[in-house]
Amino acid sequence: MYERILVPTDGSKVAEAAVDHAVDVAEKYGAEVHALFIADTDAIAYGLGTEQVDRIQQGNFQGMTELREDAEAATGYVKEQAEALGLTVVERHAGGKPHDMIADYAQENDIDLIVMGSHGRSGVRRVLLGSVTERTLRSTRVPVLVVDYVKGDE
Repeated sequence: MYERILVPTDGSKVAEAAVDHAVDVAEKYGAEVHALFIADTDAIAYGLGTEQVDRIQQGNFQGMTELREDAEAATGYVKEQAEALGLTVVERHAGGKPHDMIADYAQENDIDLIVMGSHGRSGVRRVLLGSVTERTLRSTRVPVLVVDYVKGDE
């Protein structure tokens, strides 16, 4: 049923909760796990030159030590968890609008399931803050498993 599972991650506790679920499902189905880190260029473009934004959009974080380290740590966590169970892992770093990048990656890589974390916000907070998860649900036809993270679940 699932051959390729995508886990978008920013390295947060919310994302790590999703990783646990993704790896569990992947183990059951013997699926390949895709770990995707996306630098939100809309959020970081201010103060950067166009050359830097272009490099980020290509996933080239060289010379941007903190961003590169964040990306490597985020996808590295997925890799560590999945490989411990004998699963194959594909790591990818990119830049752009997260929900668009997730939908595009899923389509281009024949992803069968996307597993994402959510803060569990509702009502006005969700409307005001927006939600990458919510936008991803509306941007793709690939099934999305949303893992609700509640602080204190550690």
